Amino acid sequence: MLTSVDTDLLRVLADPLRLQIVTLLAKETLCTTHLIEETGARQTNLSNHLKVLREAGIVETEPCGRFTYYRLKPDVIASLAGQFADLAETARATAENNTKRSCP
Repeated sequence: MLTSVDTDLLRVLADPLRLQIVTLLAKETLCTTHLIEETGARQTNLSNHLKVLREAGIVETEPCGRFTYYRLKPDVIASLAGQFADLAETARATAENNTKRSCP
């Protein structure tokens, strides 16, 4: 079952720009400049979204000179995906067993 921590992650990933950032970071480690070019977002807006992703534990940073690179933490995404897989398996078993609560 999904816990409150997981629903917080879902809220973070529900934003279209943050989901776009996560999708880009799944393919490669990028700095803010690259992310601005790829998304078309303003620097301040992008920085705010990156802060939310960092605080949620979805991305991590790597300083490199005057730039900061961002990397996706795949274990966080894998954990969330695993919980959805468990939820789907429960739903599949319920459907196969025709499990339903009787009405009063």
